[in-house]
Amino acid sequence: MSPMKTLLAATAATLLALPAFAEGTIMIKDAYARASGPKAMAGAAFFQIMNQGEEDDRLIAAKSDVAKRVELHTHKESAEGVMQMMEVEEGFPIAAGGMHALQRGGDHVMFMGLNQPFEDGSTISVTLVFEKAGEMTVDIPVDLNRNPMGGGMDGGEMKQDAAPTN
Repeated sequence: MSPMKTLLAATAATLLALPAFAEGTIMIKDAYARASGPKAMAGAAFFQIMNQGEEDDRLIAAKSDVAKRVELHTHKESAEGVMQMMEVEEGFPIAAGGMHALQRGGDHVMFMGLNQPFEDGSTISVTLVFEKAGEMTVDIPVDLNRNPMGGGMDGGEMKQDAAPTN
């Protein structure tokens, strides 16, 4: 590889590793995405949202062309003790000076009806929509090997809409 190509590749890798900002107040850190398997029809993105502004904000939507539907989701335990995934239409609040973690087994961005499989090491482009800070586009690396960070997961596979058997 020529020295110029090496420099360009190093610059591109550095830019992808830097946190993303919206209007100077919102920072996205430690982002990654994954699908539940090589032929999965669904995937999710996880990251930390830091609000460095002086007023509360809220992540109200996410958009991407990698899937037919993109929603903000969380996991809740049903009365029967089964973890279920559900859409959070009101979004996720991020207090001024605070942080909100989107993590496995908890809040996350859900991709349903993937247009193509998530390939380990690739990146997906996601536009996050904030109530006050507006839109910001983040390039999120796909990491199919990252260890689970939260509960509600079994070996990295999502348990969704499970019903008790009698």
